[in-house]
Amino acid sequence: MTEQAAAHKPFLYVVVCAAGIAADVSRLITAAQERDWEVGVIATPVAANGFFDTAAVAARSGRPIRSAWRTPGEPRPFPAPDAVAVAPATFNTVNKWAAGIADTLALGTLCEAAGLGVPIAVLPCVADALAAHPAYRGSVERLRGMGVRFGEPYTGEPEPDGGRPEFGWERALDLIERG
Repeated sequence: MTEQAAAHKPFLYVVVCAAGIAADVSRLITAAQERDWEVGVIATPVAANGFFDTAAVAARSGRPIRSAWRTPGEPRPFPAPDAVAVAPATFNTVNKWAAGIADTLALGTLCEAAGLGVPIAVLPCVADALAAHPAYRGSVERLRGMGVRFGEPYTGEPEPDGGRPEFGWERALDLIERG
């Protein structure tokens, strides 16, 4: 093995959608780095506008947060992904992605990664009422048929003791690594 190959770390794209739990996305970045991944974050435009601390996440990942398309001739800020984690994944993003709509950088990245066969793990954050919607169920089925790996949905609904369940950010890495 060459020294360059030994030094190469796999690159993970983390796609962040606009859900309240996104405030904790640094937990996924930290877990990925502990498993020897390099990380680049791509946020939906709404998520990048107040759903998480973009400066803290950029500092944690060591790279700028991306949410807009680059201009022609502008260099690619991230290497090609070895895997993609979508966390939290919202109702809107899952449905648009399954329909092939690429109207944001996040959705375009997901559509392209699926087309290239890049391993993709999704941690949905969808209310029970939305998860029951026929369009959502069909979208999940379509994406699974494309090889996308889904974790259990997270609703954020309070538990009987009044607490909230843990999101389990590292589940995305488990889904990717179990291949």
